[in-house]
Amino acid sequence: MKKITLFALAFVLTNSFNTNADTLGFAVGSYDFDGSRSATDFRVDYEYDTSVIVDHLKPWLGVQATTDGSLWLGGGVLYDWQFADTWHLKPGLGVGYYSRGSSDLDLGHPVEFRSQLEIAKDINAQNSLGLAVSHLSNADLDDRNPGVEVLSLYWHYNF
Repeated sequence: MKKITLFALAFVLTNSFNTNADTLGFAVGSYDFDGSRSATDFRVDYEYDTSVIVDHLKPWLGVQATTDGSLWLGGGVLYDWQFADTWHLKPGLGVGYYSRGSSDLDLGHPVEFRSQLEIAKDINAQNSLGLAVSHLSNADLDDRNPGVEVLSLYWHYNF
């Protein structure tokens, strides 16, 4: 029953939004870049080009995995502020499931929140490059909440 519910939720989420100019983002970065348990971080994010609640506030879904086996699956919202002709500032917040894998870094809880700030530059109508700093934290859902910072380089493709 759980699998059917998750499948139905994923179907509703992916078919609830206008998909005329959605964005697929690929990133590589440094997981725990300011600590001693560094690993390479890989991400795939899907940004819907539909505003929710206010203009430019967009839903997104993401998968994040590291070379030491940790995994984060989740989604949230981001605000895509185009502050110049080809520049965007994208603060975002999401929540998801976290699995530690073989990582030495225990974030304390399977529910982790991802906050992120990205600056991106449009290369052309379909491509942009961005630099993002993000933080994973369980927001004190557990007594243990060390959090982790990630520095990522993004390539976005609008389709």
